[in-house]
Amino acid sequence: MTGFPWAALAVGLSCLVPLAWAALAALGAAWGLQVWQHLWADLQFPKAILLSLATGLAATGLSWLIAAWLLSRSFPGPRWTRLVRSLPPMLAVPHAAFAIGLLFLISPSGWLLRVFSPWATGFSAPPPWLTSQDPWGIGLVAVLVFKEVPFLLWSATTQLQRADVGQRWTRELQVAVSLGYQPAAAWWQVVWPQLWRRLWAPTLAVLTYSLTVVDMALVIGPTSPPTLSVLAWQWLVDADPATNAKGAAAAWCLAFTVAVCAGFLMLAREPVERAARSNGRRGRYRARAHRSALPLTLWCLLAVYLGVMLALLVGSVSGVWAFPAVWPQSLSWQGWSSVLNSSSTVLTTIVLGLAAAVTALAWSLAWLELAPPRWDDAVRQLIYLPLLLPSVLWVLGVYRLTLAWSIDAQAAGLWLAHSLAALPYVLIALSPAYLGFDKRSWDVAASLGHSRWEFLLRVKWPLLKAALASSLAVGFAVSASQYLPTLFVGAGRFATVTTEAVTLASGSQRSLTAAYAWLQWLLPVLGFAFAIWFGKPRKFSAKAQGSLA
Repeated sequence: MTGFPWAALAVGLSCLVPLAWAALAALGAAWGLQVWQHLWADLQFPKAILLSLATGLAATGLSWLIAAWLLSRSFPGPRWTRLVRSLPPMLAVPHAAFAIGLLFLISPSGWLLRVFSPWATGFSAPPPWLTSQDPWGIGLVAVLVFKEVPFLLWSATTQLQRADVGQRWTRELQVAVSLGYQPAAAWWQVVWPQLWRRLWAPTLAVLTYSLTVVDMALVIGPTSPPTLSVLAWQWLVDADPATNAKGAAAAWCLAFTVAVCAGFLMLAREPVERAARSNGRRGRYRARAHRSALPLTLWCLLAVYLGVMLALLVGSVSGVWAFPAVWPQSLSWQGWSSVLNSSSTVLTTIVLGLAAAVTALAWSLAWLELAPPRWDDAVRQLIYLPLLLPSVLWVLGVYRLTLAWSIDAQAAGLWLAHSLAALPYVLIALSPAYLGFDKRSWDVAASLGHSRWEFLLRVKWPLLKAALASSLAVGFAVSASQYLPTLFVGAGRFATVTTEAVTLASGSQRSLTAAYAWLQWLLPVLGFAFAIWFGKPRKFSAKAQGSLA
């Protein structure tokens, strides 16, 4: 099947025009020397950028080291299989919901301190500890590490589960072990230098997100001063136009910071590979140590996720819960009742998520079906802009785009913002299965006299229904987690489950906050469950098979 250049051009422009417009609009928002002078003169700016660098680089480095260590102790073997099976439940937890749940665990009045009080600590009241909103950003680093380690492990599984790669690396490991290397040392010597090159893009994504995250930083801090992304966001939502321009300049400064860090990360690729090989050589005849460290680490990771979700669940039905009681003195459905009474919020989340996911899937299908391969390689660089630019900067560009098109604070503008945010994720999720489809099937269908539409509707898309359903679920999950576009482009007129959860996190309504955070996790999980059910192959009874024959 050959591409259709003119049709592909129309499909490409329908996406590239708003993407390019948003990028240029974001650039124009910070135009002018005076704007940058105001930014440099602000006393919060130096502390904020240093805090962003400290938390972002620390979270990226720790996530990378922990993920690499877990991989070195598990692949290949039964431990690797157990590790892969544990990833989906952790990946399904949204970032903001995880931050809220962890806050319920580690806050001075949280569940962890309640377990040890008063018989172990002697506390009869919550101590004045800065376990969250701390000025050093330790809480933010912890949340980012817990969320990014499963993502890096999942990115590694996409490579290690490939038949051509995984089997070859397994054979190379066996050869290294036969030469006297311990399995973990052989892994660092043989597999990691090759895997690290393939994990460049996911590591860059982790770095970008850690440096530019807003919603998680709003939930768990720090606040005095905040990170640069939060500071830019606060300036952008200010009523003063001069402060808005300063926020745009801060967002571009954040983008420059990400680019510089990415450059240093690129330069570090060769030293990292040499260090891995050196580590493998030093461990050639070293005895295996810490055999129980891998299951202990994995169980700790799973325990944190289980504790977070359990804290949200119990918190959502808690009534009176005085410190230091481990369990609420009374249970109440008031939080869930308030959620049900706000059915418009849930409906907005579902309708907006479905609309954005369907739009992104339809565009991805049209593009993958029509575009020539060389066009696809070139256009993807621009389609991935929402992933590469800091979220606060990207939202600023989309907001100015909706202003120019007179769809700001309207459902159409919000649909456009969510669709552009979901598009790169849907395209990434759909591309491997779609581009790997056997093209000889079209030759057979064409030789039988079937049209292209008949082939798509009756052969190709039914065979790819699992990939289509999972891509749709990915788009829905991305849309449901959008915080900045919903507030900024929607001008506060549209409430979703995510915006309500993040907004309530700074208040004292524990049950209502937990209910919204739990619902923020439940909606995407239901979407993925539907995708799994829909993507299962159909089973025919013997009677039905006989009738078909």
